Amino acid sequence: MRSTSVATALAVLFSSAALSVVAAGTASAAATTVTNTGGLVVDGALQRVFVGDAANGRILAADYSGTLVDSHTGFGSVSDLALSDDGSTLYAALPNTHQVLALDTATLDVKATYSIPTDTGPRHLAFAGGKAWFSYGDQWDGDIGSIDPAVDPAGGTDPVAMAQFPTEGTSSGIWGQGLLDTDPTRPGLLAVGETGISTDSMAVLDVSGDAAKVTAWYSGDYTLNSGIGDIDLVPGADQVLVNGTDRDAWADGKFSKAGAYPGGWGADVAANGLVAQVGAGKVAVYRPDATKPLRTYTVGSSSDYAVGNVRWAPDSSRIFALAPSGGTYTLKVLTQPTLNVPTLTVNAPSSAARAKQLTVTGKLSATVPLAAGTKLSVTRTDISTPSGKALASVTVKSDGTYSFPDTPPAGGTVTYKVTFAGDAGHTAVSASDKVAVSRTASSLSLNNNGKLYNYGADVKFTAHLGTTYKNRSVKIYADPFGGDKGKKLIKAGKVDSHGNIAAWVDMTRDTAVSAVFDGDARYAPKTVKATAYARVKISTAVSKHYKTAKIGSTSYYWFHKNTDPVFTTTMTYYPGREHRLDLEVYYQGKWYSTDSEYFALGTSGKSAVRLGAPGESGIRARLRSVYVNGSSGDTVNSTTYSGWKYIYFSN
Repeated sequence: MRSTSVATALAVLFSSAALSVVAAGTASAAATTVTNTGGLVVDGALQRVFVGDAANGRILAADYSGTLVDSHTGFGSVSDLALSDDGSTLYAALPNTHQVLALDTATLDVKATYSIPTDTGPRHLAFAGGKAWFSYGDQWDGDIGSIDPAVDPAGGTDPVAMAQFPTEGTSSGIWGQGLLDTDPTRPGLLAVGETGISTDSMAVLDVSGDAAKVTAWYSGDYTLNSGIGDIDLVPGADQVLVNGTDRDAWADGKFSKAGAYPGGWGADVAANGLVAQVGAGKVAVYRPDATKPLRTYTVGSSSDYAVGNVRWAPDSSRIFALAPSGGTYTLKVLTQPTLNVPTLTVNAPSSAARAKQLTVTGKLSATVPLAAGTKLSVTRTDISTPSGKALASVTVKSDGTYSFPDTPPAGGTVTYKVTFAGDAGHTAVSASDKVAVSRTASSLSLNNNGKLYNYGADVKFTAHLGTTYKNRSVKIYADPFGGDKGKKLIKAGKVDSHGNIAAWVDMTRDTAVSAVFDGDARYAPKTVKATAYARVKISTAVSKHYKTAKIGSTSYYWFHKNTDPVFTTTMTYYPGREHRLDLEVYYQGKWYSTDSEYFALGTSGKSAVRLGAPGESGIRARLRSVYVNGSSGDTVNSTTYSGWKYIYFSN
């Protein structure tokens, strides 16, 4: 108990270290999951990923592996997050309470609360020019405001400034709660994308000074885009990326079409210009202005709703995506985003003869060209070399195809695995194909099939194995009838010099016995089966008689004509088992069947049945008990008869 409490205290005191130990052990690391996305930002200095939950009013912090390391609840709703330039402050927009919170990124403690004088919002956040910018307003009165963290409200100056969207040259500004984006490589610039209506007004503002100024403006006349759901500043170019698809350039205060990526729903642009584009269940990475993805990650099924959000790590080493699944979003970490993923195929014959040459073909292809003379490693795995045997490497031709011959020395399933080790621009990739290589049929037999034995007989089952290559081992299994006993290995080992191996079975039930040879490099596996049958143990006792005496050569139990005989059957017990009692009467020199009736067997394996007295003398009868396979309540034994018991009624 003492060590447990100390460990708990240490886990609280050193939470990140304790969590890393848990993640490395057998326990599962906690996933970072939200019900509805409310912002996603990445802090490169702390290597933390912050996620807002719009539905449950939470802010979650994860490490670079996606493991949850901290959380703060009770915000009511979180619509967006933004990070200060120095990474020390996390800003959170709370539209239900009309506030923006400033939190310590290391602890998630609230450092300051800013009240926003609006009935709608704040909605979206961004940090640029030393200020936190937010959008607010309804469909027809949208605007942006700013928070200057350097201003101390105790001095009488409000750090919150409203109505900051410049109207000069932009008609009356934006009509909805604008999307906001900044880029560390373009300090002082703020991209604004109008939302809430089908038009797509957008702007790039210079916010490096005291007031925002228009750098470029588009009035939303449907000539460029049709509705904005995402907007990103593009590093290294005077462009914005809209909806992860359309590249719109600005010059002389205006926007114009500059190109497009294949259709997406949203994106984030890395500092090096790589684009992480989201769609239904996937994230595709594009080089600047490319038309084919560098690589594509599957983070859900195509039937899922869109990936919730995506963000690059500041050093472009990985991508963080909120993957949809079952009505929630889980943070996924996508590594090696700059490496192209090649496609590798392997085509081997479906079947082949052992010790005969075959040819394996395939192709290595990639959307980013591969170096000439690329080599592939080849491994063959078979029954003789289950860990694999390295074959000669193969060189890829200029068209990406390759081929190599091989002569499989062993039969059975032979697997050819081909591997590209990867290079500076490509990930490693492997593929394999299997060949069914022929083997000689094996000879294996098992005795005693169909034989019937008395209950409890010890029976020797002998398997005989014919010629093989190297393997001389056989396994023998016994599978008693009935669902309460399973198949069991009763003997395993090498056959003797005559090819025989034997095992003993206690025949208390019908039993399927099987012998198994697993095969070897040249001879095929084989299984043979013998089903042997077992009677039940059964006897019948007679009571209430006053003597025994013979009539002719047959011994009878004698009863007075008004005495009821009692017949007690003892039989091997099985749940639900019944026995049949057969009654025959002797008349004019012949035995006639008069009754056959089933009676339940007690758990003791006994059943007592009273036969009513006839009330007259001179009557001869006989009875026996019978177990009937299938009719006595089960099928685990073979039909078994007890001997007849003869009775005579006298005066």
